[in-house]
Amino acid sequence: MSGSERKYFTYLLRCADGSLYGGFTVDSVEKRVETHNAGKGGRYTRSRLPVKLVWYKECETEHEARSLEWHVKHLPKKEKEALAASFGKEN
Repeated sequence: MSGSERKYFTYLLRCADGSLYGGFTVDSVEKRVETHNAGKGGRYTRSRLPVKLVWYKECETEHEARSLEWHVKHLPKKEKEALAASFGKEN
């Protein structure tokens, strides 16, 4: 797979306890959610299963996605909640 075919994503998950978790993945955000729900994702999410995808953004490069992940993780909770609400993935 050439570099131009790869896809990079930054995402937010809603954990079972209501908290939000931000992450980064390559190629498939849906597969990453499955990995988290299988208990093989981030340590934070393992004790807060199941998780649900509430926001994501596709990025052009790995650097852009990782940078966005860092910024999203450092947003105040209110702003993370606004991102999730704007995406329309939650009831």
